[in-house]
Amino acid sequence: MDKAILLLEDGTVFHGRAAGKKGTTTGEICFNTGMTGYQEIFTDPSYFGQILVATNVHIGNYGIKNDEVESEGIKIAGFICRNFNVPYSRATADKSIQDYFEDENLVAIDDIDTRALVQHIRTRGAMNCLISSETDDLAVLKKRLAETPPMAGLELSSQVTTSTPYYMGNPDAPRRIAVVDLGVKKNILRCFAERNCYLKVFPARTSFSEIKAWNPNGYFLSNGPGDPASMDYAVDLTKKMLDDERPLFGICLGQQILARAVGLPTYKLHHGHRGINHPVKNLQTGRGEITSQNHGFGVLEEAVYDSPSLVEPTHINLNDNTVEGIRLKNKPAFSVQYHPEASPGPHDARYLFDQFLDMLS
Repeated sequence: MDKAILLLEDGTVFHGRAAGKKGTTTGEICFNTGMTGYQEIFTDPSYFGQILVATNVHIGNYGIKNDEVESEGIKIAGFICRNFNVPYSRATADKSIQDYFEDENLVAIDDIDTRALVQHIRTRGAMNCLISSETDDLAVLKKRLAETPPMAGLELSSQVTTSTPYYMGNPDAPRRIAVVDLGVKKNILRCFAERNCYLKVFPARTSFSEIKAWNPNGYFLSNGPGDPASMDYAVDLTKKMLDDERPLFGICLGQQILARAVGLPTYKLHHGHRGINHPVKNLQTGRGEITSQNHGFGVLEEAVYDSPSLVEPTHINLNDNTVEGIRLKNKPAFSVQYHPEASPGPHDARYLFDQFLDMLS
């Protein structure tokens, strides 16, 4: 078995086995605590530019299905796990994870003590890392890693957004929703289409005049990768949407952009929230929700609580009290930081799609 090396930005080194495509890759390291849904996670555009650690011990054990994707291809920059299971048990699977990674040119490493690695990330925080199955020359690898830009300040939505507008759903549906694709997941679009909506999905840098010309009933800001502080173009677009007074809904990066559009700053979390079991409290109902999450940035809590005439928090994270949802006081707009479409994950928060559609009636 070929050897591979994992090098962290702080100089920490882990040795393991090569998996996937042989090569070298860099990106920001992050971890996801989900026990299932690995393929959907690999293809989530919000992970663009990141190297993913799976905390679940076995990855690949139920194989790969061509239709279990959230975008047109793998979006993570690299993959780290404990056991990389090439043989798979599911009779309906189309291929093994090894064949999948080779087809998608993804570099990976396994036989890593992922518990120790995740504890290190939780202590030291998010940082860049490098995986290589080509060389173990630390001087060479450190030079390559030093050339990798930090996630803070990166604008990445432009690299994962659709290049041209496209449609989804029933053209005769009573509600038309303009989707700003900042890195949208397919299951978000399915959740709208299943509720008899007609969608037009626009590239991230589309002008407001072009979007409004389609005459939608409401606007949607999608999830996506990168630092919201670097996305002034999306903030300006959102301001114009808010001025149009039509209902607006945002998910994940969409929440951060909405917050910035009304003057609330964002910040980089210490190590992010990624998994399918994050507890959230709905402050309007008092009920708890188990949620799917994937974000490394958030809306500054103090700014939300210091602006009671402008915005109110609607959801909080029960692990760290970060703001997981906001509602504008003077506009028909709201957002959540987590993923109500939950692919993978629980369906506790699907009601948010219905809440938005009620605003369109």
